[in-house]
Amino acid sequence: MSQTRFIHGFHAIIAKLRHQPDAISEIFIDAERHDARARDLMRHAELHSVRVVPADARRLEGMAGGTRHQGVVARVAAEARHVALDDVLDTLEEPAFLLVLDGIQDPHNLGACLRVADAVGAHAVIAPKDRAVGLTQTAIKVASGAAESVPYITVTNLARTLRELREREIWVVGTDAAASGDLYAAQWPPATAWVLGAEGDGMRRLTRENCDQLLTIPMLGSVQSLNVSVAAGVCLYEARRRRGV
Repeated sequence: MSQTRFIHGFHAIIAKLRHQPDAISEIFIDAERHDARARDLMRHAELHSVRVVPADARRLEGMAGGTRHQGVVARVAAEARHVALDDVLDTLEEPAFLLVLDGIQDPHNLGACLRVADAVGAHAVIAPKDRAVGLTQTAIKVASGAAESVPYITVTNLARTLRELREREIWVVGTDAAASGDLYAAQWPPATAWVLGAEGDGMRRLTRENCDQLLTIPMLGSVQSLNVSVAAGVCLYEARRRRGV
């Protein structure tokens, strides 16, 4: 491949193996990893005839640019970014933990949300194809490597996607300043998709209607709302705390 890039993390790489194995030229894995996740990844790689190369921690760190890589990095075609939601969900060995962004327009906010998603160990970020900024170079730069480690999934119909998540028994939690539920007082199941709306306008009506639960972040000062990436951080870290670190 004349132009390549690196992706890292088990979820991102296994999802790529399932959906676009031809886009992967080789996979580098920590030579010290012999656990179940490493064996599962190697089985997927063998199935698709993708070369797996043992590597030391220093080499992996260099390829991942210093970001968290979980001991596995893959070299893929530069243009290959598409990941399907089912491919991610079907590889999970724990309750789903997803971030859904409804119509984010600012690439800086998108990049920051990806960083938050990576930091808390979210399995994917989901966004609509239309009326949203998309994964621009600015968003990728602000994400500081998280655009490679967290699958970014664009969907044609967000409301339908939320219904499909609910059919998979993933609880859809929307954040809304007017909601009666309080983030810190509310309860929710382990498998969750957290939905945050666009800057200023919040979630669209159909998005809101397809949430199982609506919560608000308590605002104790004079301002009425938080930046979407800050709100994502507050909600996802509370969810991560309850899941256990």
